[in-house]
Amino acid sequence: MTDKVKKPKKPHFVYTLLVEVGRKDGDGLPKGATGAAIMLYSSGVDEAEAVREAVAILKQADMAPLDVSGYGTLEERLSEGHDISEDERALMQQALDENSVIVVQMTPFYDKA
Repeated sequence: MTDKVKKPKKPHFVYTLLVEVGRKDGDGLPKGATGAAIMLYSSGVDEAEAVREAVAILKQADMAPLDVSGYGTLEERLSEGHDISEDERALMQQALDENSVIVVQMTPFYDKA
């Protein structure tokens, strides 16, 4: 009988991401919106994994991700001088504790016509 060697678990970090989404049937965006910007916190061992997880979750929610911009981890944002409220820190901690993606804000886009 051989014992499986357990790999040490890599530490996870929470990344702040801004995802631009287009329209798709059943996406839940307001009538007349052409898309939206979604700010979220996503957990991963690196930013690439956090992006993959966020995109997968948005696709499961019938959204159409078009572009993702990363703003780094809490530590990276603090080192760049970002002001991060206790509420934001609590949501980041929740994403880390649950290894999840948490949507913070969604801003619909509308055509100016």
